[in-house]
Amino acid sequence: MKYFVAAGEDRRLDATARKSLRGSYIQLSNGITHYELTGPAGGDVVVLTGGLTVPLFYWDETAAALHDHGLRTLAYSAYGRGYSDRVEGPYGEALLARQLLELIVDTLDESTPRHLVGASMGALVAMAYLGRHAAAPTTVTLIGPAGLSPPPMLQKLLLGNDITGGLIAKHLGQRIFDRHQRHNVRDRKRAADLAAMVDTAYHYEGSLFAFFDTLQHFPLFDRAELYRATGALPIPAMLMWGTDDQVTPISSLDHVNDLLKPEQCHVIPDCGHMVPFERPAFVAEKLAAFTAFHTKR
Repeated sequence: MKYFVAAGEDRRLDATARKSLRGSYIQLSNGITHYELTGPAGGDVVVLTGGLTVPLFYWDETAAALHDHGLRTLAYSAYGRGYSDRVEGPYGEALLARQLLELIVDTLDESTPRHLVGASMGALVAMAYLGRHAAAPTTVTLIGPAGLSPPPMLQKLLLGNDITGGLIAKHLGQRIFDRHQRHNVRDRKRAADLAAMVDTAYHYEGSLFAFFDTLQHFPLFDRAELYRATGALPIPAMLMWGTDDQVTPISSLDHVNDLLKPEQCHVIPDCGHMVPFERPAFVAEKLAAFTAFHTKR
């Protein structure tokens, strides 16, 4: 898909703009990455990998709760999200897994115990990272993971060719993006809060392109082999899922359990797709207990 700037993207991410924005920035091989390494000094580090649309501040409440449990957090925005660079693509698995690897290597001491968390598409990024790199974390946690639901018609059209994908993205992109956002969170007030947070970063040039190029190039479906390969690794895994998830439906739960073989599985009632945003205290409590047990071991 050819790079484009959508209507309403009236800001440019550069050094001047970033001076007034929160967080830290690091130059990686494909561009600048927006990240925050925060929490109690000396604590194990929980690396937080977000999904298709969210910036690092999606994790704010979960990170604060993890800090209360004595854990540090490394949250970041994937390329094209938050205040990370908008690259011209393709936004494929290799790009996002490499970003995660380079960020971990460049910001964390090798001896620091770390625990990898991936939500939605971030679960696929986390598993791709595990499959490519020998420096394994102590644990891995997947939350509302993508990869096993059937592809909708939109994906089929986008994957068809660059011309079709580009036309859809340019002329219907904002409408499709807004519709996707409405399905993320069960509670309407929290859904509005999340949409406002995400929209702040989507005023920067190249944001809508990044969203649609990811849909075109990142393998979001038919990922059973990736789950199976992760389940075969000697890394303790935990799974969390909201009962009312309309983006990555919980109907895939049994299949994921069979492939991933997690030590723990937590189903959260009355919760939508964005579990860390909707139930941050619950997520932090379960992560703290899980990571503490395996760090002591």
